[in-house]
Order: sequence, then C-alpha cells, then structure tokens
Amino acid sequence: MELNGKIALVTGAARRVGKVIALTLARGGAHVAITYNHSEKEARATVAEIEALGVRCLALQVNLSQSGAVDKMAALALERFGRVDILVNNAAVFLRTPLATLREADWDDTMNANLKGPFLTARAFGQRMVKQGSGKIINIGDWAGVRPYVDYIPYCVSKAGVIALTKNLALALAPQVQVNCVCPGPVLPPEEYSEADRAEIIAATPLKRLGSPTDIAAAVLFLIEGSDFITGSILMVDGGRLIGPS
Repeated sequence: MELNGKIALVTGAARRVGKVIALTLARGGAHVAITYNHSEKEARATVAEIEALGVRCLALQVNLSQSGAVDKMAALALERFGRVDILVNNAAVFLRTPLATLREADWDDTMNANLKGPFLTARAFGQRMVKQGSGKIINIGDWAGVRPYVDYIPYCVSKAGVIALTKNLALALAPQVQVNCVCPGPVLPPEEYSEADRAEIIAATPLKRLGSPTDIAAAVLFLIEGSDFITGSILMVDGGRLIGPS
C-alpha cells in the first residue's frame, strides 16, 4: 500500500506515541483522523501540526469503550474523508494495579480501553475495508502481553488479548485486509518514572537504551508500505527485552 493520499485513523493520537505515529503518516502524505478522550488541548495542537504538513486532519473526541460512540466517530470520519484505508489502534491506559489492591473497576477500565476499544474500532472499519477491497489495521500491543510485568495484571492481560485479537481479525478480514500488531518494549516510560526506574529498565534491555516513539512509528510505517504479504504477525520493537534477563 502506498501511503500518499490514503486516509488513516489513529486512536489516542493527541500526544505521546500516538501523536508521533499520526505525524509520521501525515509526513508520508496521508490524511489523518485522530481520536482523543480527555486531551482536547493537545489534540488541537496535533491537528495544527498535521495540517501544517499540507494534509487534512480531523480530531474526534470519543470514548472507545462504548459501541455507540465508536459508531458515531466512524460515521463522522467517513463523512469527512469518504473512506478509511488504515486504522492504528493505539489508545490505551497503563495502570499499576498490585493484586492486593486491585479493584474490579480497575480491571474493567483497563479491559475497556485496551481491548474492547480496539475490537470496536476494528469492527467499525474492518468490514468497510473488505468492501472497498483493501485496508490495513495495526494494533499497538506490548511485549508484556507475552512476558508480564509485576503488578500490572489487567494491563498485561489486555495486551495479551490484543495479540489474540490481531490474529483473529487477520483471519476474519483476509484476504482484503492485513491485520498486524506492533509490540513496544521500553519506549517512552510513564512520566512519573524516576531516573532510577529508567536506569533499571535500561539495564534489563539488551540494547542498553530506551526506544523512542519514532521506533514504533517506523514499525507501523513498514507494516503499511513495506509489504502486503504480512498478516496476523506480532512485531516486537523492544530492544531485545523479551529475550533478555527477567
């Protein structure tokens, strides 16, 4: 798939990794719709940056865990652009939830944002992509969906679910649509992490450094433009963390 002139929708793209993905696709000539939940100010700034690149952009506020809201968002995107060729399911929450204090609400909030949301958006656009004859869906997982973090049970389970969702969607939407998953490792740690936290992560990573959002965006770009013969694949972008020491 050639990116130039295509329509991409990136969820959770007001800031951080999602913003970098959206800007990368825009630099490749794609028109971009972004979604956000609470980050309205950041979303407006991202739209301005994307439009400055000479492509169209639309920001849509949506709670991705509600099917009615997702259907409305999809309708607005299609009304504006006519079609969506690329869906990047990036929106997620990352909550520390030790088992001793884990609440049912924590479980539900994480599963809704990280797993139900990608399912609903893929359902909203996937069949449309089949009818139009082509499409790419790229889910953003996490290496912790394979080897879990301590004290992040709902998060790790949700990302394991994203990996399984990717494989199932790849089968359900073939051959017209390719569905793949990019699994970041130590990339852009949470803002509240200390220097000691970061140093510990780096020490456990074979490449001995943190990744960057551009590493994730480059992997997404490869799955769009690099090949149309990849589907159901899980691409680890983790500096070797998965194979490194525990």
